[in-house]
Amino acid sequence: MKRLLAALLGACALNLGSLPVEAKTLRWASQGDPQTADPYSQNESLTNLFSQAVHDTLVMRDQSLQLVPGLATSWQQVNPTTWRFALRQGVKFHDGSPFTADDVIFSYERASHPNSQLRQYAIPVGKPRKIDDYTVEFVQDKPNPITLEHATTIYIMSKAWATKNKVERPLDYKGKEETFASRNANGTGPWVLVSREPGVRTVLKRNAGWWGAKEGRAPGNVTEVVYSQISADATRTAALLSGQIDFVLDPPPQDLRRLEEDHGTKVLRGQENRVVFFGFDQSRDELLYSSVKGRNPFKDARVRQAVYHAIDIEAIRTRIMRNASLPTGGITPSILASNPEAEKRLPYDPARAKQLLAEAGFPNGFDVTLDCPNNRYINDEEICLAVAAMMARVGIQTKVTTMPRATYFPKLEKFDTSMYMLGWGGAITDAQTMLSPVLHSPDPKSGNGSFNYGRYVNPKLDALIDAAAVEPNVEKRRELVRQAIAEHNAQVHHVPLHRQMIPWAMRRPVTVVHRADNAPSMEWAKIE
Repeated sequence: MKRLLAALLGACALNLGSLPVEAKTLRWASQGDPQTADPYSQNESLTNLFSQAVHDTLVMRDQSLQLVPGLATSWQQVNPTTWRFALRQGVKFHDGSPFTADDVIFSYERASHPNSQLRQYAIPVGKPRKIDDYTVEFVQDKPNPITLEHATTIYIMSKAWATKNKVERPLDYKGKEETFASRNANGTGPWVLVSREPGVRTVLKRNAGWWGAKEGRAPGNVTEVVYSQISADATRTAALLSGQIDFVLDPPPQDLRRLEEDHGTKVLRGQENRVVFFGFDQSRDELLYSSVKGRNPFKDARVRQAVYHAIDIEAIRTRIMRNASLPTGGITPSILASNPEAEKRLPYDPARAKQLLAEAGFPNGFDVTLDCPNNRYINDEEICLAVAAMMARVGIQTKVTTMPRATYFPKLEKFDTSMYMLGWGGAITDAQTMLSPVLHSPDPKSGNGSFNYGRYVNPKLDALIDAAAVEPNVEKRRELVRQAIAEHNAQVHHVPLHRQMIPWAMRRPVTVVHRADNAPSMEWAKIE
């Protein structure tokens, strides 16, 4: 009898020991949705968030956004225009195929395609060439002092998978193209894309064979991620309070106190590396959406400055953002890339705004349409409506057109706008991440100015940006950046509003690591 009991206990212990770790599902939501599973087609934060979950990059970031080895274990600058990367061996894509130098070369060439919104990062890294299966060199036309920063942005795809599924080039999102990469992906990252239903939900499962787990980079216990788009603020809050979801990336500011006081939820706060601003069509001789015929008011810096003076930023901060914003006159995502002089805002001064409009030949103002997203930035629609009312007080009668990000960004890519809201940010704090893609004149060859939707051309500003992009001396480069920002601000090419303070809300048992790029790494998340 004792032998039988011992045998039974031994069998139970064996069975218990062989059971898998308890599955933990993280259900989370925000107001928007990833635009596509193609990792290069759209450079948009929520889309990038899911791309970096599924794909790895040569250089990655830790929890404090410091650079760490990724698919490259080491690197060296061979000469001022050549970088050599030693690749990680033994890594497999989610379909089981091996990762090699061929995939790196394919990915950087694909990311440099005109359809890619990441080409302004891929091209400066240089033209890739294979040394052997696990060594790649990048040869640059000119030195790039932030090569490693750019290397964190290009997700590595499988060449064989892309060829097999006929997605050798990024899809044309603004042209509404659908390809296999619209809803499918194959990376080496910590998460495997299981399914994607645009506008509904996206499901990921933990990659049990992820190389990073062996190095302690996946300390969380979440095994499945279910993401849902919940556009309405009240519905998103109600879903969290009721326990239908576990985490909200963008809790409405008006609900934060309620969420903090509820015994079942908690709120984490932090500043995001993102600046929100307005831009203007400064290219056309006649605006598309305006009462002014035969002339473009926004080509005149005095009119752009009038808009700036018309905005009561303190009213936006206190009434709309409920103090969850940091007003600024700076045009860089991070204050670390700016300077005190550049951070000063032009004052709220309606009288000065009216005077400038009169000097520009618009004493009675004019009508214009302001385009804005309604599910991208915190209180984006509310901000635009408030600014429209402020502009009306100085004579610029402003019609606000709002739309979801899936419609909004393709509209901007087609330059189908007269005035628009945009935000820019991410993990990179260097000013070049704003100067080259957003403030530079459009240059299809280099990808610079791809997000200059106002299509202004400023040769002086371009020369400063281009010089800063290749200057290796830190102090000289800092001065070039200062001059570039000063020139931009003097011409009022954009009107800055604020940097966002990002609150994340979650159920009490959930723990996530708050990052300034507003990107929760789900492999770090824990559910008690």
